[in-house]
Amino acid sequence: MFATSLGDDGAELRPLEPWQAEEFLAHMDRGREFVGTHIGLADAVHDLDSARAFLRGYADRTAHDTGRLYGIWSDGTLVGGVMFRTMDVAAGNAEVGCWLEPAAAGRGLITRACRTLIDWAVDRRGIHRLEWFVSSENLPSIAVARRLGMTREGVLREHHTHCGTRVDTEIWAVLAPDWRAARPV
Repeated sequence: MFATSLGDDGAELRPLEPWQAEEFLAHMDRGREFVGTHIGLADAVHDLDSARAFLRGYADRTAHDTGRLYGIWSDGTLVGGVMFRTMDVAAGNAEVGCWLEPAAAGRGLITRACRTLIDWAVDRRGIHRLEWFVSSENLPSIAVARRLGMTREGVLREHHTHCGTRVDTEIWAVLAPDWRAARPV
């Protein structure tokens, strides 16, 4: 297994795989209310079987080159994750997603992890367009999209139901040429 450093604070990005289902479930239990505020992951992963199924789904996506899932560890504890929810290498498009438990918020972990993912997608896989779908109410996630240099392209009004309420979804994106041009030299 590999780990990629996310900076001097000891945080690491690693693949999150089915054999880690117990650790993943414990992480979700710690952050369930916070994570569930804007995304359905907290509802989808509610016991060991659902944790395994979620991780197996991403293992299958990895095997078919249609998605990826990585955990963020801080001081040896799983505190969040980033993913390519979808990835179409032939078309050059991918959707980035993320979550974080509250104890790890405000440290830039998601931004640093997403930069690592986007660098890999652009440089190694030739992805041209990276998308970020976010609830209009999820201001921290919108702030990440801005820090990543993404452009707000539009709003899907009342796009889906979350916790019994219709939610607007914003679409943010960055194109590979813009990503490369904005990188520090």
